[in-house]
Amino acid sequence: MINGINHITWTVNDIEETFDFYVNLLGMKPVMKSAVSAYFLCGTSWIAVVKAPTTMLTRYNHIAFTVDAETYDICVEKLIKYGVVAWKENETEGKSFYFLDPSGNKLELHVGDLYSRIEDGKTHWGDDICWYI
Repeated sequence: MINGINHITWTVNDIEETFDFYVNLLGMKPVMKSAVSAYFLCGTSWIAVVKAPTTMLTRYNHIAFTVDAETYDICVEKLIKYGVVAWKENETEGKSFYFLDPSGNKLELHVGDLYSRIEDGKTHWGDDICWYI
């Protein structure tokens, strides 16, 4: 069903401060930076940060798991039959299903990868984004 971790996303208060911290202090490789988000590579792992409210109720923090396009619908159907609660509608490229685990942790099933996201972003997100790869 799940092929691995696709990406990890969490909310931050300040994109510039976060970008500096992750790139210059932790040594992550920058992928992109905009006024509202930034992506980094940590080895082969994709980390996304989003400027958003950081209260516990509104946090966008979640872990996304990779699923194949061929099994995505089956996986989502299985989760819905189990009774999971969806916490967000998909607004990004590729198919995504956002749901809660039994303890309320935010998870996502995602078809696609960092490179399909970059391709979509370079095509649709406008010119006010700095791309590093």
